[in-house]
This record gives sequence, C-alpha cells and structure tokens, in this order.
Amino acid sequence: MKVTKRDGRVVDYDRNKIVIAIQKANVEVDRYEQVSEETIDAIVASIENKRKDNLMVEDIQDMIEQKLMAERKYELAKKYIIYRYTREMVRRANTTDDSIMSLIKNSNKDVMEENSNKNAYIASTQRDLIAGEVSKDLTKRVLLPEKIIKAHEDGVIHFHDMDYYLQSIFNCCLINIGDMLENGTVMNGKLIESPKSFQVACTVMTQIISAVASSQYGGQSVDIRHLGRYLRKTRDKYERHYKEKYGDIISDEVRERFIDDRLRDELRSGVQTIQYQINTLMTTNGQSPFVTLFLNLDKDDPYIEENAMIIEEILKQRIEGIKNEKGVYVTPAFPKLIYVLDEHNCLKGGKYDYLTRLAVKCSAKRMYPDYVSAKMMRENYEGNVFSCMAVGAF
Repeated sequence: MKVTKRDGRVVDYDRNKIVIAIQKANVEVDRYEQVSEETIDAIVASIENKRKDNLMVEDIQDMIEQKLMAERKYELAKKYIIYRYTREMVRRANTTDDSIMSLIKNSNKDVMEENSNKNAYIASTQRDLIAGEVSKDLTKRVLLPEKIIKAHEDGVIHFHDMDYYLQSIFNCCLINIGDMLENGTVMNGKLIESPKSFQVACTVMTQIISAVASSQYGGQSVDIRHLGRYLRKTRDKYERHYKEKYGDIISDEVRERFIDDRLRDELRSGVQTIQYQINTLMTTNGQSPFVTLFLNLDKDDPYIEENAMIIEEILKQRIEGIKNEKGVYVTPAFPKLIYVLDEHNCLKGGKYDYLTRLAVKCSAKRMYPDYVSAKMMRENYEGNVFSCMAVGAF
C-alpha cells in the first residue's frame, strides 16, 4: 500500500508511524482512557484490511479517530486529534530564525548577492531582506498549496518573488511619464506641476522613478521621447531671454550660438541628473531604482530633433561612465538602455545613423545599450513601437 502525503508525495505505507502516534497520545491520558496494544494492532489491521492501493494520509488519520471514538475512548481521541494538529503546526513552523540571523551577521550569501542593485550591508536593505524572509516563510507555509511548494523545491517550476508575495504590491512598471510630466502629478500628497524646462523635467522624472521603485519590486521603464518637449521649452525660454535682453544689439547668428551653448549646457546637466540620481538614490527597500531607458526616435514625433540630441547625450555620458569610490570611471548598472533600430538609423544612409554608430561604440565599451528592431515590433504588435516593461519583458 502507498500513502499520499499532504504535499502530493507518494510514499510506502509504514504501520509503525500509526502505532507510535497512538502510543504517544495513549501516555497522555489516564489508564482508564488508554487502549491496549491489542486494540492498537486491531486499529492498524482495520486500515490494512481496506486493501487499498493508495490512501491519503488524512483518510488514515480520520479512520484512527473514528476507531478510538467507537471504543468510547473520547479523551484519547481528543489527545490524538491534538497530536495530529501539533504535528501539522510543526510542519508549518516558522523557519526564518536561521535565515534572518544569517542576514544580520552578513553570512547569507544567497540572499545578499541576489540583486546587483541592493547593498545588503546597509540597514534599509537588511530590513527589506528580513521582510522578504518572513514573506517567503508565510508563502511556503500558508499562502501557496503544498504541491506548488513541492514542485518549486524540486525544481519542476520556479515560483518567483516569494519574498514579496505576502503583500499586494506589483512587479515591474511601464511608467506613463508623458502624462505625469504634461499634466502634473502628485507625490507624497504634494502637487508637482508640469515642468517649464528640460532640467526640471529630468529632476521630476527621477523623483517619479524613485517613488515608483519604493512602492513596487522589479524593474521599470521610461520612454525618453517624452523629454523632447521640455528641451524645446528650454530653447524657447533662452530665445525669449536673449531677444528681450539684447534685441538688435547682436546678430541673429550670434544669438543662435548663445542659445545653442546654453541649451547644450542644460542638456548635459539634465542627462547627468538622470544618470547620477538613479545611481545614488536609495529607495525605501534599500536599492537603486531598477530602470530601463527606451531610446526611440519616432519619425512622426514633432520633437524628433530634440530627442535625437537627448539620445546622443545619454550615449556619450554612458560611454564616459561614472566614477566609483576610487575615482575610476566604471560602467553603471543602471539605467539599462534599449536602443531602437529603425529605417532612419539602420546604417543604410539614414539621417540618424550617427546615433547608431555612437550606440555601437557604447555597446563595445560599456555593454549597453541592448537593441530592438522597430520593423519586427511593428510586425508583431500591430504597427506599434513601444518600450518593454522592465528589462526585456515585452
């Protein structure tokens, strides 16, 4: 006879386990409430006489309780039920002590090295990891069916993100940055109005990224084409400034050079804000925001020229890298970059081929960006080209 356990495992029938369970309950009652060894053997025999190929463990336990009740050993039956319940609680006992203590002692390498954007030695990260261990424990013991946990532990499936499953928060986000920049948004109960310049738009964007990262787990993606409008606003602002201040004192050509210089200064500062804010911000769960920037030039975009300038600056700054604590330029882990190959930049004489050459140079030195084909996306997504959610989850 085989026995099917609660977690779905099928094991050989073992009569000794039944005998021991009844005996343990037996010693906890008065001798008048106890059953004899002969009665225990009879109970076991009644189960074996069913001659079933397979019995559920719960069915076996139910039969034992019924037999004890039939013998009018009500106190013993109660003790057996309590024993059965206690064993169930032992199976579901909290198992987080060792894992939490190993986190605090910085010895739990599996958890501590799981994410490249988490510094597991700082307090906020450790609090997040400790909460994650509690979530994994409750997920395994309470929230998921045992057969799912068994399959996960046997490697049949992989149940991802148990460390966040306890809470009703979500994984990965495609931020509607265009709407929040154009129409304003609210953070921490405060209204953030639509930016009037590129630099402010970049700052607001990184604030949004940080706020989202603190309220979810996983990655997030931002389509940078929404920033083109604000680079245009900056140009218009400088154009008004120089016209009002200098009027006809300087020529149109000189004024345009002044405007272009100021514009490129703000462009560099804005992109640097994005890069350094993302790499230095620490979210509430102790990690850098896991961000992907989507670099796409839409031929119908009225701000395509501004967006080309933004993409160029992003690639140039990524090629340069970011200084580490020793002052050496290194490749930052974030933001990830995805560059879209299209007809106008596919190295076949397109107007924006220079950007693709710059992207390839960046990939050769810094491993980023990754590439997607606008042509293939249009074929697969009804003519649409759009950012993936997180690092590759289309």
